[in-house]
Amino acid sequence: MKILVTGGLGFIGSHTVVELQNEGFEVVIIDNLSNSSEEVLKGIVAITGKSPVFEKLDLREKGSVQDFFQRHTDIAGVIHFAASKAVGESVENPLLYYENNINTLVYILHELQQKPEANFIFSSSCTVYGQAEKMPITEDASIQIAMSPYGNTKQIGEEIITDVTKVTNINAILLRYFNPIGAHSSAEIGELPIGVPQNLVPFITQTGFGLRKELSVYGDDYPTPDGTCIRDYIHVVDLAKAHVVALQRLLNKKNAAKVETFNLGTGTGSSVLEVIHTFEKVSGQKLPYKIVDRREGDITSAYANTDKANTILGWSAQSTLEESLASAWKWEQKIRS
Repeated sequence: MKILVTGGLGFIGSHTVVELQNEGFEVVIIDNLSNSSEEVLKGIVAITGKSPVFEKLDLREKGSVQDFFQRHTDIAGVIHFAASKAVGESVENPLLYYENNINTLVYILHELQQKPEANFIFSSSCTVYGQAEKMPITEDASIQIAMSPYGNTKQIGEEIITDVTKVTNINAILLRYFNPIGAHSSAEIGELPIGVPQNLVPFITQTGFGLRKELSVYGDDYPTPDGTCIRDYIHVVDLAKAHVVALQRLLNKKNAAKVETFNLGTGTGSSVLEVIHTFEKVSGQKLPYKIVDRREGDITSAYANTDKANTILGWSAQSTLEESLASAWKWEQKIRS
């Protein structure tokens, strides 16, 4: 079966392409390379022995999306990663985020609704919960007012998909990620931020390698045990495997509703300082860091209740925080060598 993966050369997308190919799927990647590199294809081939089809295409161009689906009429499922994802950047440039994250989704769904049957996996986020009132967060937790334009695009995206599935033959699963980290055990693919990393772990590994003078910890006055924010850090390969399981659920018509939602996390929260100290332990590197002001859009705490994904999808995260950070460090050393 042919599966379209948008943003398939990105961090989570590339790991998912590997897992799809390992399961025997034929993969077509769309990526505009705005936050990725064509070099990632080599890593995918090195791991799987197979080359996915790659089309450099900007999903913001409606005509290009229409043309793609006219040429690829046999797409059995779509996993939609392509989106901008930095909370801070979205606060500074909201229109970029609304165009990139909403318009592209609409154009893809517009093509899928013309098919007699379509299966759609949406890359959503725990940001839709805002600062949840209760931990761990279940899928039934109320959707709070978004803390950033990025979070808002994920909320709006989920609403659009829900509305469209009611009146079309599209079936969808919304996967709400917590915080993906790590890299493939082969160190052939991993997180490759362009410019200054917006996420904690690549900033940690770059600082550990000496590329950054020190790490900034945004606030140590949060109401948490050590004053720093708490997140649920999930290994990217565990996350990728969940996408394959979710896709197979739709392809095998096992879904219980037109739209289903699952949290993807480990179920354990780790503070920023815990992550720093764990990295120091697995890498043997002392990590220089300083406490700076809080960052706009950041919430205090978010970690998942994963019971639904564990039970219904039969999926659970396997890797520990130590294993995830060790793989990220191995990747950092590989790309700098």
